[in-house]
Amino acid sequence: MKGVVFTEFLEMVDDKFSPEITERIIDNADLASNGAYTAVGTYDHTELVKLVVNLAAETGAEVPDLVRTFGEHFFHRLVAIYPHFVNDDQDVFAFLESVENYIHIEVRKLYPDADLPSVKTERPGDGQLIVTYESKRCLADAAHGLILGCLDHFKVKDKVSIDRQDESEGKGSRVRFNLSKAA
Repeated sequence: MKGVVFTEFLEMVDDKFSPEITERIIDNADLASNGAYTAVGTYDHTELVKLVVNLAAETGAEVPDLVRTFGEHFFHRLVAIYPHFVNDDQDVFAFLESVENYIHIEVRKLYPDADLPSVKTERPGDGQLIVTYESKRCLADAAHGLILGCLDHFKVKDKVSIDRQDESEGKGSRVRFNLSKAA
């Protein structure tokens, strides 16, 4: 997993909780990297899992909620870091449709060793979009948060409902997000 995920997660913890909590979750995680991440480095995704579990223990928040919150935060940070990937004039559904065939291709140009999830989309009807997330890392909560961050960025969070269906027996490795625009 690319280091930018780790650096942004730790920044979120600093901002939403405190630098002291950030230090404690790193110290208690027994990480191969010792919590020293660079944005362009590559790290085992299990380190992120350990950090989130430790954050849940520190804060009393549920792991899925923390991962979803991070996904939402991360979307806004990605827009700030890579603004050229987002065309604010396009429809939110058109943006989400561009993730697999444009954004992920561009990310692979920047980071050839990136192991990205699959994000497939289909439009079953007017005002509807199905986003299917699939990854061996089982981070569907992060994908959910990224979608929420996207809806917020495009100012339609209160105009689009999300129905989430786990197709991987609760593992979060394959999840369908059915998005519907309010009439």
